[in-house]
Amino acid sequence: MGLEALLTLAILALVLGLLVFSRAPPDAVLVGGVTLLLLGGVIDTHDALHGMANEGVVTIAVLFVVAAGLRETGAMDALSGRMLGRPKTLSGAQARLLFPVGLLSAFMNNTPLVAMMMPVVSDWARRLKFSPSKLLLPLSYASILGGACTLVGTSTNLIVNGWLIEETGRASLGMFEIGKVGLPIAFMGAAYILIGARWLLPARDRVLDPGEDPRQYTVEVLVDEDGPLVNKTIEAAGLRHLSGLYLVEIEREQQVLAAVSPNVALKGGDRLVFVGVVASVVDLQKIRGLSLAGDQVYKLDTPRNNRLLVEAVVSNSSPLVNQTIREGRFRTHYKAVVLAVGRNGERLEGKIGDIRLRAGDTLLIEARAGFALEQRDSRDFYLVSDVVGTRPPSHDRAGVSLAILAGMVALVATGSLSMLKASMLAAGLMFITGCCRASVARAAVDWQVLVVIAASLGLGKGIQRSGLDVVMADGLVAAVGSSPTMALAAVFTVTAVLAGVVTAKAAAVLLLPVALGLSQTIGVDFMPFVIAIMVAASTTVATPIGYPTNLMVMGPGGYRFSDYMRFGGPLTVLIGVMSVLLIPVFWPF
Repeated sequence: MGLEALLTLAILALVLGLLVFSRAPPDAVLVGGVTLLLLGGVIDTHDALHGMANEGVVTIAVLFVVAAGLRETGAMDALSGRMLGRPKTLSGAQARLLFPVGLLSAFMNNTPLVAMMMPVVSDWARRLKFSPSKLLLPLSYASILGGACTLVGTSTNLIVNGWLIEETGRASLGMFEIGKVGLPIAFMGAAYILIGARWLLPARDRVLDPGEDPRQYTVEVLVDEDGPLVNKTIEAAGLRHLSGLYLVEIEREQQVLAAVSPNVALKGGDRLVFVGVVASVVDLQKIRGLSLAGDQVYKLDTPRNNRLLVEAVVSNSSPLVNQTIREGRFRTHYKAVVLAVGRNGERLEGKIGDIRLRAGDTLLIEARAGFALEQRDSRDFYLVSDVVGTRPPSHDRAGVSLAILAGMVALVATGSLSMLKASMLAAGLMFITGCCRASVARAAVDWQVLVVIAASLGLGKGIQRSGLDVVMADGLVAAVGSSPTMALAAVFTVTAVLAGVVTAKAAAVLLLPVALGLSQTIGVDFMPFVIAIMVAASTTVATPIGYPTNLMVMGPGGYRFSDYMRFGGPLTVLIGVMSVLLIPVFWPF
């Protein structure tokens, strides 16, 4: 082993050790590893930075913008509501997630799918009061297992197929040919996730119990005349099980319906009174067919999609003290509308405009962007802060954003455009049609995810440049005798190990020539080894480094390196065993 290979091995061990045993941010650890390789002369500046210009990394960044357009128009909430529903148990939630995501990923590249589903699943987990860490890694695994069932489900399969055609002159694999092995593995993987996730996945970022949040608000909403909720029951409208929000009463034609049954049908003009925490009020704002604060909201000059929710605490020197909101001419004076008032968790009686304010009351306000900055030094309020993620959805553009998404998928599926070109076109159309504004797009890009993936590619370059990849592969393959089955198991193992340490694509490309030589040495057909490499590389689940979707959920899910080994390690062994048993059945030696 050369000096560069030894240095690279030491740096790789350090990086893996920090990822496994420390709480250091993964982006900082990986960037530090690339820096050491650069300073040690193993890689040059181009190798260190090439990940930032990688087509896959740029594609993920652009897809964050596409996802923001879907989220800003409420289209993503509508899609996820129909697809995910409101399961009662964690296993039910995981099942509702696994099967649709697996099906979609068979026909749509799994990286953009996970990029668009991550914020939806995180919000869904919070509403269901499940830890996001119990659902985000299953999301990644479902996309990986589904993508392994078709030739176009993952770019790794396409890379292996292209190498097969170019280097051996064999015909291309069929669209669903890999599914002979991929489909049984996907069903086995789904069963493993449903059974094992409860014990093997951590429960981190515990969801806040509504009773633990002191900011309890009383908020009123109106059912829109001729809106989509008219004639729907409370249950069917999705207002029965809102996390952290309780429907107190309905005011209808001067009558008050208290202790509301879930079977009561809504009518246009109904005034619904809720009590709950601020995060749940934000969820209420996103439901199509409900209007917060009644007609007062629509008297504001600022367009609705340019407003935010703001929390402000009334000071003892405020002119609002001892006045009702209406008497204080709040809308006229502050160019904003009070949606709800919180007072030590009390239920405040009467309409919002008739509540007499006290010092210390917390107001939930809908105002133009910049309101918090303007009022931060005002003596009227003790504290003013924006509530994150509260811009009202532009429901009228939901159909447009969905059409853009459908067009993007169609262009990629038919081969008319690459994933990068189609996603850039979709992101541009999101801007042009008003589905997403530039400021929202900039905030939507998760830079930690991009840096982690780009740095991982730089680390992979170092392993290739130093020759460490060849040393690792040759050492494992040299231990194989003349048994085709043992050789197949060895190729799968080496591919899986390299894919977990480097990247799936790099592992596949490195092992294909090694496997070709091995098959010729022992005198058997090459195809079983091609399929083994394809399956092992495209189902990398035991580490966060090997596959982009695993890296993408690492931060939002609060995962550590050891979580992937504990949950994905046994699954990798099961996939390997099934592959070694099934591949020779369909592709004999």
